[in-house]
Amino acid sequence: MFVIGTAGHVDHGKSTLTEALTGIDPDRLSQEKERGMTIELGFAWMTLPGGLEVSIVDVPGHERFIKNMLMGVGGIDMALLIVAADEGVMPQTVEHLAILDLLQIKRGVVALTKRELVDDEWIDLVSTDVLELLEGTTLADVNIVPVSAMTGAGIPELLAEIERVLGDLPEKRDLGRPRLPVDRSFTISGFGTVVTGTLIDGRVRSGQEVEILPSGVRARIRGLQTHKEVEDEALPGTRVAVNLSGVSHDVISRGDVIATPGWLQPTDVIDASFRVIDRSPRAVKHNASTTLFTGSAESPATIRLLDADSLAPGESGWVQIKLENPIPIVQGDYFVIRDTVATLGGGVALDLTPRRHKRFDDSVTRRLQYLAEGSGEDAIVSAVESSQPANPSTIAQAVNESVANVTERIEGLVNSGSLVSLTGTPDGPLYTTAGWAKLSGDARDATRSFHAEYPLRVGIPAEELRSRLKLKAALFAQAADRLAEVGDIERAGSLIRSPGYAPEFTPEQTQQIAKYLDYLETDRFSPPTDRPIDQELIAALDDQGRVVRLNQDVVYPKDVYDEIESRIIEHGKQNATIALAAVREMFDTSRKYTLAVLEHMDRRQITRRVGDDRQLR
Repeated sequence: MFVIGTAGHVDHGKSTLTEALTGIDPDRLSQEKERGMTIELGFAWMTLPGGLEVSIVDVPGHERFIKNMLMGVGGIDMALLIVAADEGVMPQTVEHLAILDLLQIKRGVVALTKRELVDDEWIDLVSTDVLELLEGTTLADVNIVPVSAMTGAGIPELLAEIERVLGDLPEKRDLGRPRLPVDRSFTISGFGTVVTGTLIDGRVRSGQEVEILPSGVRARIRGLQTHKEVEDEALPGTRVAVNLSGVSHDVISRGDVIATPGWLQPTDVIDASFRVIDRSPRAVKHNASTTLFTGSAESPATIRLLDADSLAPGESGWVQIKLENPIPIVQGDYFVIRDTVATLGGGVALDLTPRRHKRFDDSVTRRLQYLAEGSGEDAIVSAVESSQPANPSTIAQAVNESVANVTERIEGLVNSGSLVSLTGTPDGPLYTTAGWAKLSGDARDATRSFHAEYPLRVGIPAEELRSRLKLKAALFAQAADRLAEVGDIERAGSLIRSPGYAPEFTPEQTQQIAKYLDYLETDRFSPPTDRPIDQELIAALDDQGRVVRLNQDVVYPKDVYDEIESRIIEHGKQNATIALAAVREMFDTSRKYTLAVLEHMDRRQITRRVGDDRQLR
């Protein structure tokens, strides 16, 4: 199934021709019928003579409703550009064609309507004007078919041309990542919430859970209809009505996207290529306030020019677009930029999670050029660079490919050394070689810095190193495993050290340590708490496992603490609770020592506090 979108100036007969082709009046609103002018998007469908089923999205032609037109042509496969033979090319003919060109709609046909009002010579003159207008656009090679919706003249030829054009189109991509830009949301009595749109990038099924973006609200598909026929499954490229359960239509509006949960993330910053149309009424300056349209969504936007101070009509450049409202968009999506009165230009989304760039930076423009023109592997490496550590799902969204295709390419890039996987498998986490080199260098530097600051300690606590590297716990564990595997670091229990590092005590320090250990043994279960030696020496003894430091005051020889802990555990096995008083009595010590031991065991998750007592975990 394919989708055709109408385009053209107001009163040139778009809706009338649509009805002549399909038998369906696309104007739904009473005010549209009263005024004889399309205001909202209209929808119709037909089966072509050869059996191909198509949908038609009929758009408004009046300049005041250009926003509605933009929201109707985002998912079309072919344009039906309509020019009235008695009037010829008009302002909205020009603007609609510019929009189709910006959206890279490359298939179409021009219908010269109202042919019954003019003679053949006039048809030839208007056709010449139209061909001149089409020159240099994506529709430069389309055919022109004169038609009359009133008499039916030319309708068979138009249907044949539509069928010919659509017959050359490839099947729609099924990336396994369906998304439905919503162009209508309403309620039907007895059914509840219904949304409509053109499904792209995947298929959906009845009963499936979906996510409404950008809000993130979850719902379930209660039913599907295409051309008023109930379907169990909707395929990519299909105009579909989706009956949703578990959500009110009030929380869904035009511009939202229905997607399978988890893979699509809204963004409010986009790096993109951008072109100002030849007929733009003005240049686009740096930090211009505009409105961005993509799919069925729109948002106020600020255009930051990265390689120019302004772009004149016909010029192109690289931009970073800051959106006022987050929009669900994927890499490769086309967009249109307008100000309050006119279409200025448009382009292609290249990076959806960019940092703020320094302007006139050659490395930034080279990377965007790389994204715009590079191979699939180049795009994947660039996507990883932009969001590392990355995974196949985020990369698939960034490059607008299926997860399966991306995973296969990642495997080759990991094997070739272009990417680094912390797990050694394509599902990551993934870094570029430069990204991994920086992370491993930061880890080595942090470890060496700790040794320089605390030369008597065995190594830096793993949690402190994780904090310095600003990594989440699971990611740090994988990174540390790989760093240890390649010999960048060594593990020493819960500590991490540079390979081969061992603290060295001076003879004087060695003597102090021996005296201190003897000093602790003077009262085994209530060791003295004054500090006759430097705290760094005590920390070093703790690292080496020769003492157990419970807090700043209480330190036990390791063998003594092990005995205490063992006896408390045995007591806990024989009793429902471990009371502080019982432990005090067991070791004939004070509350200070008893509480320090029990709190240490709590931190190690051997015990847990229940009221004033403890229990074994």
